[in-house]
Amino acid sequence: MTRPTPSFLLFTALSCASITACAAPPPPATTLFTDVTATHVPADAELHALDGALLDADGDGDLDVAVAVENGATRLYLNDGTGKLSHTPGAFGSIAGDNEHVRVADFNGDGHLDVVFVAEDTEQHNLFLGDGKGGFTRASERLPATSQANAVAVGDVNGDGLPDIVVGNTTQGKEGVARAFLWLNDRARPGWFIDASTTHLPAIDVEAQGIVLADLDGDGDMDMAIASQDPINRLLLNDGGGHFTDATDRLGPQIPTETREVHALDANGDGRLDLVFFNLTSNNRGWDKDPQTRLLINQGDARFKDETRARLPTHRFSSWGGTVVDFNHDGHPDLVVSAIDVPGFVPLQVRAWQNDGKGNFSDVTASVIPAATVGRSWSMARGDLDGDGKPDLFIGGWQSQARLLLTSRPAAR
Repeated sequence: MTRPTPSFLLFTALSCASITACAAPPPPATTLFTDVTATHVPADAELHALDGALLDADGDGDLDVAVAVENGATRLYLNDGTGKLSHTPGAFGSIAGDNEHVRVADFNGDGHLDVVFVAEDTEQHNLFLGDGKGGFTRASERLPATSQANAVAVGDVNGDGLPDIVVGNTTQGKEGVARAFLWLNDRARPGWFIDASTTHLPAIDVEAQGIVLADLDGDGDMDMAIASQDPINRLLLNDGGGHFTDATDRLGPQIPTETREVHALDANGDGRLDLVFFNLTSNNRGWDKDPQTRLLINQGDARFKDETRARLPTHRFSSWGGTVVDFNHDGHPDLVVSAIDVPGFVPLQVRAWQNDGKGNFSDVTASVIPAATVGRSWSMARGDLDGDGKPDLFIGGWQSQARLLLTSRPAAR
């Protein structure tokens, strides 16, 4: 073995006069979130918990979690009030499916939250009506169609006070054109749905992976942005009665992306909703498209400008999901972003990007996300699970332990 030369030893002694000088800076003693997965979430390292939605299922005043499970039965995790979750087997039956996403709303107007799941490969969407005591009755016959779906959004699109459902579809492995569904809640029979897809939506091809309903043009009704794996992301504007027109040109020039989720937020505090798109390079194949998360700033009247380069951290990881959350409680929306290294499908630490209040985001992961929060992270749900008035995060995963991050309490002085 070659020994180091004396001069090399002298250089080392001078440049590393202390261990601290040469070692990487230690992580913060306390991060804004605490990862309580080991003690608060049912253990299942092989679970495909692709999405979660928060609701008070049993009427005890805290938030529980409805979990969309790929290749398995959907789950209900009940909260004990401190954020500790327990699995309630059979709450949504025992039918296994390729459940991709879940949303909640009081569809039938009885004062209790209901749950809708959409499935891809098994093409069976499911509606469960809640009784407010933790019980659910399957009522999937009230949904007008089946499909190969990968996205769902819920909101009152026609202004009648009832929550409607938008389903984003794909044609993966099939011939044809992928078109979304719009199911309007039946005023005569709340909780039953009427298929208004052909009369209320434009006939456009969109391989939907995510949908957000929000008032993007400031006219008081809910517009629609669709995250598409191919060919491009879409923008649909609402006339107030639930009829949508294609306004994709207002998104500006688009580079090729494989987008998984879209979220609305007022990034720069100007009172207009902007859009953030989470992207992949490929669905765990080789390196293909640019996976950079993209931020489109609303210039007014739902006309957007891509300001990603100036406003977001640059990255090469792929992101299957994320959420908008004010994690530092300064009144500005921040971003928490899932991260997986592709090719290889390698689990990475979840990322945190802090907003300066003007729509410029910086990577503050080290001070916000615990180092242990690593996995093949998927969609996220935010809400106050432990009753401290601060937002917490339930993070899904693909063949990876679902995780729970609680906002850390200040240390006692």
